[in-house]
Amino acid sequence: MNITTTGGQDLGLDLAAFPAGFVWGAATAAYQIEGAANEGGRGPSIWDTFAHTPGRTLRGDTGDTACDHYHRWESDLDLVAELGLTAYRLSLSWSRLQPAGRGPLNPKAIAFYRQLLAGLRERGVRPFVTLYHWDLPQPLEDAGGWPMRATAERFAAYAGRVVAELGDLADDWVTLNEPWCSALLGYGTGKHAPGRTSYPDAVAAAHHLNLAHGLAVLRMREQRPGIRVGVTHLITDVVPASSAPADLAAAARTDADNNLMFLDPVLRGGYPDTVYDLYARYGLRELVRPTDEQTIATPIDFLGVNHYQQIIVSHDDAEPHLGAKAVPAEPATTSLRWSVKPESLRNVLLRIATDYPALPLYVTENGASFDDHVDHRGQVVDPERIDYLRGYFQAAAQAVREGVDLQGYFVWSLMDNFEWAEGYSKRFGLIYVDYSTQRRTPKASAGWYRYVITRHTRTVGQNRRGAAAESSAQKPHHTGDGA
Repeated sequence: MNITTTGGQDLGLDLAAFPAGFVWGAATAAYQIEGAANEGGRGPSIWDTFAHTPGRTLRGDTGDTACDHYHRWESDLDLVAELGLTAYRLSLSWSRLQPAGRGPLNPKAIAFYRQLLAGLRERGVRPFVTLYHWDLPQPLEDAGGWPMRATAERFAAYAGRVVAELGDLADDWVTLNEPWCSALLGYGTGKHAPGRTSYPDAVAAAHHLNLAHGLAVLRMREQRPGIRVGVTHLITDVVPASSAPADLAAAARTDADNNLMFLDPVLRGGYPDTVYDLYARYGLRELVRPTDEQTIATPIDFLGVNHYQQIIVSHDDAEPHLGAKAVPAEPATTSLRWSVKPESLRNVLLRIATDYPALPLYVTENGASFDDHVDHRGQVVDPERIDYLRGYFQAAAQAVREGVDLQGYFVWSLMDNFEWAEGYSKRFGLIYVDYSTQRRTPKASAGWYRYVITRHTRTVGQNRRGAAAESSAQKPHHTGDGA
C-alpha cells in the first residue's frame, strides 16, 4: 500500500528548531486496535465489561475486533515504516499478558509482543512501550480496582515481570497513560470504565495510580537498570473565563484537579496544599502513607505530555466537586468539539519546563478527530488534520526555541480505532480504517507527515554540513613552515 508523499511546497514550519535525533512518531493503545478479545489466552479487562454493558458506549460498540491488529500487525508495521516514522508508541494489554492481574505472564502474549517489538526494530523504528493504557484486568476490578492499594502493588509486580521478559527489545518505557482519565473518568464521572460514580473512589484511585507508577519504576529498574522510564500525563491548558476572583479560583481548582494532582507528586516530591485542600473531604490525607510521596517521586528519565485542548473555566456553584464549569476554548472545530488552539501546546510545554525540574519531554499524544471519508477516487483527503498538525508542530517548535527540551512528538493516532465511549464514530488516524473490511487507506495527512519527517532530516543534515564548513573555514591555515 503506497503512501503518497505531499511535497514541493513550503511547509510553514520551523523544522530547524527540532534537534538532530528528534523522534517523529505515532501512537496507539492495545484495546483500541488489537481485537482478538478472546484469543491467545487473553482475559477480560474493565473495558470489555464496560463496552458490553448496554448504554455505556455509542451504538454499543466494543473493542472485540477493533482494527484486528493482533492478526494484521506485520502489515501495520509495514505502514509504520512506509510513513517514515522513527518511533512508534504502543501499549501492552495487561489482561492479555496477565489475565488474572497476578501470577506468571501468559506465554502466548509474551510471544506476540516479542514479535511485535522485534518487527519494529527490524524496520528501524524505536518502540516506546506503555504498560498501562486503561485496560485493568477485570479480576482486579472485582477485588476493588484502583481505589484499593493492593492494585498498585499488583501493577508494580506486573511491570517488573514484563520488563524482565521484553526489556531487551525496547529501551523506552511509559508506566501509565493519563491516570487522570483512569481515576476521574473511570471512578468519578463514570464516563469511562469501570463506570463508577464515586468521588472518594476517584481520589483513592488517583493516589494509588500515582503510587503504582513509583512502585513500578523501582521494580522495572531492578530488572533492567539500563532502560529509560517515564510516565505520560494529560496536561490541559486551563484559562479563567475572566479576572473575577471567583473565576480565578475556579480555574485554580480545575488546574489542581487536572494537572497538579499528577505532576507535583511525581516531579516535586508531594501533593501541593491546593490538592490536599481540594480533596480533604474525600480523604486524600488519610490515604497517603508516610513513604508514599517519596516512592511516587522516584526519579524518571522523561515525561510524556498528552495534550488536546485549552479549556475556559468559570465559577459554578451548581458543580458539586470543583465548583467550576469548563468549556472548550473557541474555535472548536474537531468532530469532538475540542478546541484548536496551537498556542495551548506551547503554553503547557513552557509551563512544565519552567515550573518543574529539568527533564526531557515528549509529546506522547496530540491529534484531532474529523469526519473523514473515502472519496470517489478511493482517497481520504483531510486538509483539516494537516492544518491542525502544522499549527501544533509550529507551536512545539516555538517552545523548543524558547528553551524547552522537547525530544519527540507522537501523533495520535497511527490509525482510526475504537475511541472509548465514542465507539467507532471518531477518527483520529493518519490511516483510515474501513471496519467492515479492515482495509487501511493512508490519508493525505499521512503523506504530509512523511514529507515533514523527510524535510526535517534534510534540514538537520544541511545544518550539520553548514556548521562543519564554517568550522573548517575558521581554522587557521598553515604555510607549511612547520610548527
